[in-house]
Amino acid sequence: MKIAVNKAHFPVTVLGPGQRIGIWVQGCGIGCKGCVSQDTWAKDPGREITVARLLTWCREVAAGGFDGVTISGGEPFDQPQALRALLKALHQWRAALDHKFDILCYSGYPLTRLRGRHAGILELLDAIIAEPYVENLPITQLWRGSSNQSLVPLSDLGRERFLPFIDAAADSFGKRIQTLVEAGRVWYIGIPARGDMAALEKACRERGIKFGEVSWRQ
Repeated sequence: MKIAVNKAHFPVTVLGPGQRIGIWVQGCGIGCKGCVSQDTWAKDPGREITVARLLTWCREVAAGGFDGVTISGGEPFDQPQALRALLKALHQWRAALDHKFDILCYSGYPLTRLRGRHAGILELLDAIIAEPYVENLPITQLWRGSSNQSLVPLSDLGRERFLPFIDAAADSFGKRIQTLVEAGRVWYIGIPARGDMAALEKACRERGIKFGEVSWRQ
């Protein structure tokens, strides 16, 4: 089974509790206005890799220990068969470890739709952050891009890990963005505040640094 992946990174510390493996899938049929990850929208068969290869990478980068896996995108539920295969592989890996990592997934679809169409996939998750991103709504809660989005624990482990954060304020941990340089590109991971990316671009331009392609504009 293959899954289209935009990027993967470890450690991610701004999209869930602890040090996490972050996986961003490629392809999104929703296209929320103001999305900062528009580079993940287009379907791209060239970004497909096998679930087995992705899991091998996860094992290698997190061999020293980690707390969870966060799957985002793109829209993970636009690849339901691949997502299910990935989640089953993660469960098999987890069963063989001494510690239990949690699995958190983001989706821009309403939770009611996911429960109606993808109940079997939800059973493989510990928590989900669902609902479309709405640009004109404020960021009020931790790990969520707009105030309509909900963090929903889906398992006993999910309730243990995520219940303490359901009502946590967006700036509870201070740091909300990670920055890394990889293959000649600068990546920003996390949930920026409204206007942050435009302000960053302006500040860089004033210092003689001009952005080329950016993920928050097509």
